[in-house]
Amino acid sequence: MQDFFPVPSCFSSAGKGGELASAAAEGWVAPAAAIGTKHGQSVVALVYRTKIAGHCRPITVTWCRNLLARILSISVDSGGDGDYRGNGSSSCRCKLEMRAWHFWRRHGTKRFEAGGKPVDVFWDLREAKFSGEDSPEPLSGYYVAVVSGEEVVLLLGDLKKEAFLRTGYPPAIIDAALVSRKEHVFGKKRFVTRAKFHEKGGFHELSIECTAGAANAEAEMEIKIDGGSGIRVRHLQWKFRGNESLTVSRVRVEVYWDVHGWLFSPASGLRHALFIFRPTPAAAPATSSSSLSALLSDNGGGYSDFCLFLHAWKI
Repeated sequence: MQDFFPVPSCFSSAGKGGELASAAAEGWVAPAAAIGTKHGQSVVALVYRTKIAGHCRPITVTWCRNLLARILSISVDSGGDGDYRGNGSSSCRCKLEMRAWHFWRRHGTKRFEAGGKPVDVFWDLREAKFSGEDSPEPLSGYYVAVVSGEEVVLLLGDLKKEAFLRTGYPPAIIDAALVSRKEHVFGKKRFVTRAKFHEKGGFHELSIECTAGAANAEAEMEIKIDGGSGIRVRHLQWKFRGNESLTVSRVRVEVYWDVHGWLFSPASGLRHALFIFRPTPAAAPATSSSSLSALLSDNGGGYSDFCLFLHAWKI
């Protein structure tokens, strides 16, 4: 099976000294200027695998929230070269910017081409509900539908009936598969997000809390899922990079972290940490950070097709 998730070198044995700078060079941790990771701007990027223009292609849906607007961007890799990070040079893109005074842009349609074939995007965000004012991704009351070859190849949101009526096309025979979720969150000490670890499962709350060491205290970090017992890392300044596993609804979730930037970057400006959450079969052996690349390239009984990449920025 093709390795859809080239591992950042900060989690590989060759990554010593490179840290997140090497990961940035590989495309996993983009520079702050490139991704717009500023205070007050949050980004969520979801990569799906679906059939467009006769080929299985990655399609990336990006939600962004800045001080002035919410931005929805949909891009399709027209070359079909298997770049599942959604940053291929041959991508075709549809971008929608929704400002508070542009109500009409919350409902509409756009067309672009991918692989020489038309791709239509339908959306209705007029009644969309968000978890907070700074949240980039809606929770309910909306739909975003992508149509290719007279089929709805990707449908997001809970207004599915309205979406099919609007497009006039049936759903695709094969459902789109969520390959990865890349999220940028901001905070001072605690970071929270939601994720699904199985297609048929429900959402879980993920929380990360880091306590900086005082004059005579060690820095600690705690990672929890649904508020229950989780991973507690003591002496964080010595264990700023590592991995452990959690069990969530009988699914084992491998958790990898690199918080070097939190602890050793200059106090002024944003400080970055990277977390990877990956569900695996319960019977799979534990995997060290140095062999993460082999683990991600394994089929894993259908669980390895999804990874959550959480970029946590301390402000």
